[in-house]
Amino acid sequence: MAELVFDCVGAQADRYAVTPSMTLRLRIAETAGERVDAIALRCQLRIEPVRRRYSAEEAARLHDLFGDTERWADTLKPLQLATLSTMVPGFTGSTTIDLSLPCTYDLEIASTKYFQGLSDGVVPLLLLFSGTVFTTRDGQLQVHQVPWSKETSYGLPVQIWRETVDAHFPNSGWLRVHRDTLDALQRYKSRHALPSWDSTLTDLLKHDPGDDSLT
Repeated sequence: MAELVFDCVGAQADRYAVTPSMTLRLRIAETAGERVDAIALRCQLRIEPVRRRYSAEEAARLHDLFGDTERWADTLKPLQLATLSTMVPGFTGSTTIDLSLPCTYDLEIASTKYFQGLSDGVVPLLLLFSGTVFTTRDGQLQVHQVPWSKETSYGLPVQIWRETVDAHFPNSGWLRVHRDTLDALQRYKSRHALPSWDSTLTDLLKHDPGDDSLT
């Protein structure tokens, strides 16, 4: 039976993808001396927030996600990032493949809130592997499963995520609002002859909290 070892050895922003995506470089080694014909591989990616330190500024930005820092011992739970699937071509010894990781800038998604809340450093990722391994022994096809115990950790640089998003949305962010709120914003924008949504929100932020301009 093939014995596999997985390592994530790098990441980079995919600047030519249709939607924001980054590429993870995954190294797979077979340590039992068998040739691997193919692997139908699945990789679940989780963020493990407890595995890094946070500045006071980062803690403030992450309050909506994890609450007060006094509760972080209970609230810093793993966040699901993605589940990826790929076919690994045959190899002997080891091989390196690319995993394409789609990204979103939807600030209502927990993983995006987490990325957005970090100033620098790395995002602690845990990669969990499963799937089907195909080998040949004595001319017979052998099929077995990737053990659920196969995993690896990787510190994804925050800068890579920013480069990934900025390639499509430079210096921007997306907010989802209720249709009634959007209609009210549109009326306010037209009434004050404001040139953009950004200028509309900036103008609103100048008012006192009790201002009822949207009504």
